Amino acid sequence: MAGFFAGSPKHEAPEPLEGPVVATVTGGTVIWFVLFLVQLPFYGWFADHGHTWWLWTCLAGGGLGLFGIWYVRRREAAIKRAADPASGTDSDSASNSPSSAA
Repeated sequence: MAGFFAGSPKHEAPEPLEGPVVATVTGGTVIWFVLFLVQLPFYGWFADHGHTWWLWTCLAGGGLGLFGIWYVRRREAAIKRAADPASGTDSDSASNSPSSAA
């Protein structure tokens, strides 16, 4: 077991996967709210059996999902803003280079 924790890793960590993050978080948020709404008519049964935390967990998941949507949308916009000037600068510098004038 000591060999498992000793030394540095033998390989580098893989790059993080980038996918449809906004759609994924939005889908998860919708699922949490739908679960809350589906369970809401059964509040009496949940209260009788001591399971009202199921409802509040779904509501908390939906609320945290709203924050998550706000966060990932701002993150995606910031990534796009950071990428646009860099790509615009590269194309401008390439067109102004002396080799392109020939």
